[in-house]
Amino acid sequence: MFNLSSPWPWLTPSHGIIAAYLLLFAVAHSGLAALRPWGESKIGARGYRVLFALVSIPLATGLIIYFFNHRYDGLQLWQVQGVTGVKPLVWILSALSFFFLFPATFNLLEIAAIQKPKIHLYETGIIRICRHPQMVGQVIWCMAHTLWLGTTFTLVTSLGLIAHHCFAVWHGDRRWYEKYGEAFLQVKQRTSIIPFQAIWEGKQTLVWQEFIKPAYVGVMGFIALLWWWHPWLMVMTSRVNW
Repeated sequence: MFNLSSPWPWLTPSHGIIAAYLLLFAVAHSGLAALRPWGESKIGARGYRVLFALVSIPLATGLIIYFFNHRYDGLQLWQVQGVTGVKPLVWILSALSFFFLFPATFNLLEIAAIQKPKIHLYETGIIRICRHPQMVGQVIWCMAHTLWLGTTFTLVTSLGLIAHHCFAVWHGDRRWYEKYGEAFLQVKQRTSIIPFQAIWEGKQTLVWQEFIKPAYVGVMGFIALLWWWHPWLMVMTSRVNW
């Protein structure tokens, strides 16, 4: 509901709430990542991964629910949902985003702390394309959803998510350097943040066989499941009065 007494009646409180929520998530997520060496020395790698999940997953779940329930808040900047080709484009971009977002979770045994979680330094697969694929995936996801929804609330959310992931690029490089030193600097020289830059500069060569692995079949299955589950997800989150 618009506040007609405000000079910007479309600027609903949800804009500030989502911005604050994103900041809270960024501080918790990146803060715990920064404290990882200290935390692992106290409770072990598996224990710290469990702690990380216990903090991050509830915050992320709440953030997703709040976004879904308020995605049409604010000013409608554009409306292209009825334009031919926009819906397939949004789905294609969303699917592509997951191919960048998920490579860091390929070793599910480490994610679940069944195996000892480690910080890995490598330059194969998706890292040949971009050293920080999760940032690229998040930017693509934000572009797709901002295009589809076209609201100021979605724009604020997208800008916040992109800002956090851009910070994470610097933060991740710093943590890799602290752990690996000169070895990371060599990898940094041979990889790029901008997708495909290292390839067109001749520092990397795509090896397509590296992308033929069961994990990518899992990503494709998740995308198909999400496509089927998406309407149900909208209904379920709408039942949360938040």
